[in-house]
Amino acid sequence: MTVYLGLMSGTSLDGVDIVAVRLENDQVTLLGSYFESIPEQLRRDTLSIANNNAVTAEQLGELDHKLGYFFADAINHAIDTFPVKRESIAAIGSHGQTVCHQPEKPYPFTMQLGDPNLIAVKTKITVVADFRRKDMAYGGQGAPLVPAFHQHIFSKPDTSTVILNIGGIANITVLNPDNTVFGYDTGPGNMLMDHWIFNIKGERFDKNGQFATSGKSIPSLLHNMLQDSYFSQTAPKSTGREYFNAAWIKQHLDRLNQQLRPEDVQATLLALTVQTCADEIAKFGNGKVYVCGGGAHNSALTSSLSLALPNWTISSTAEVNIDPDYLEAMAFAWLAHCALNQIPANVPEVTGASQKCVLGAIYPAG
Repeated sequence: MTVYLGLMSGTSLDGVDIVAVRLENDQVTLLGSYFESIPEQLRRDTLSIANNNAVTAEQLGELDHKLGYFFADAINHAIDTFPVKRESIAAIGSHGQTVCHQPEKPYPFTMQLGDPNLIAVKTKITVVADFRRKDMAYGGQGAPLVPAFHQHIFSKPDTSTVILNIGGIANITVLNPDNTVFGYDTGPGNMLMDHWIFNIKGERFDKNGQFATSGKSIPSLLHNMLQDSYFSQTAPKSTGREYFNAAWIKQHLDRLNQQLRPEDVQATLLALTVQTCADEIAKFGNGKVYVCGGGAHNSALTSSLSLALPNWTISSTAEVNIDPDYLEAMAFAWLAHCALNQIPANVPEVTGASQKCVLGAIYPAG
């Protein structure tokens, strides 16, 4: 039995997801899952950098170190709960914490923190990290990377199948009956909603969209937000917190220059996520949508998606026995397997890279 761990800390910055998976005969089986919340001060330090605040080289280096220790400790805690022995784990696939993703700049780059050397030493397990930059070296966006995994684990459909991941950023993978694959970031997922409710009520997220449903979407504000050039860009495309953030919300509120109820802004941000996801999915006709990520638990969000996509059946990936909270972490466990076995794992049609390539750098066990 070959076991890999997958580690995913997304743009929502709520914590880290860790999974243990068994890879056998091309089958990926989830053996265990674990979540650890990020300490508040570490979260604030990371958010400060991710939100484009000025930072020194020393602060960046310290954060890389602190996140590395946090990830390593979380992995060691997770292993204690998993039904696997440490010595049976082939490698850890660590995505790292994205603090900046700029694929469209004159000098494109992406930056994930959480020193994999520290993780390898503290866990005594080989680590695979830095998954995105090889794809970018070949001219790709370095994102999204999960469509290759989705293609691997979802059986060939007889109709179009969309996997909609609603994390901080929302992205789609489209699997067609002819075996073609599309995928890209549609825009904000939970990120703007999370920021707004935290700013207003001090809550990390809007449970089941209750605050949003207490308000009404503001048509003029929603219209202005939808005019953002990102939404009209053609794929390949990817984005992150450096683009959709507090300043982005403020820019649109300032432009409207009206006194607005906070719950109405929350409702508008939910409507923005729904419409930008639905507009992209609708382009592919009809079929099945499997939702994963934190947004899968927001009933107001998923109900609105169903209304916006009458030709599509909407359900959680739990319907096919895949935990919606841990699908991305599973993907990075699988990507670690691909790296160790020199298997190309990007999809150039998705990322825009000029060719397929092996992703990730290997850090031997400490």
